[in-house]
Amino acid sequence: MERGSLASILSGNEGAVELDWVKRMRVIRGVAHALSYMHHDRIPPIVHRDLSSKNILLGFEFEARVSDFGTARLLNPDSSNWSILAGTYGYVAPELAYTMRVTEKCDVYSFGVVALEVTMGRHPRDLTLWLATSGGQDILLMDVLDQRLPPPTLQEMKDLVSTATLALTCLHANPQSRPSMQHVSQELSTSKAPLLGAFHMITLGQLLDART
Repeated sequence: MERGSLASILSGNEGAVELDWVKRMRVIRGVAHALSYMHHDRIPPIVHRDLSSKNILLGFEFEARVSDFGTARLLNPDSSNWSILAGTYGYVAPELAYTMRVTEKCDVYSFGVVALEVTMGRHPRDLTLWLATSGGQDILLMDVLDQRLPPPTLQEMKDLVSTATLALTCLHANPQSRPSMQHVSQELSTSKAPLLGAFHMITLGQLLDART
């Protein structure tokens, strides 16, 4: 792919600036659509198991393609789908560390990490720790966005709030409380509701409370 990996684009200032808010939302939607297809339009379903920004390649127009299926698994409905731990540190669903059971919700968690990474411009490792300790009540959404980009327009604000809310839902500690990738894909493709308050005042705690 012409642009290389998403990780390489985000790590460089020039590429990160060219990957503006509209393109970033398109990348997130593209990854969500790909995972939705793998999980819900395939028989048997495919679980990637190693979704990360390094395994998302971008074309000339920044269209996203999920790559590197070396650790992917076909889910067998007649099997418990136990597996050895696989994936990239920082993207692996926490339940895999103690259950070793592969489900689609493992990819959902990894998608949540990637979606936050795209909006923040960096891996959200520190952010997830803050959320676990403070609940995010004092963390403003605008403060964690990639500061290399200009402030978002009103429509981009709506997209960012919706995307961040979905990403946080995907990171739920309980796999059963995470949405399906089909639901995420559909939500990212629908028109966004008006903002409930000033964008610069929205906290991550409010987004966490809005999770369904």
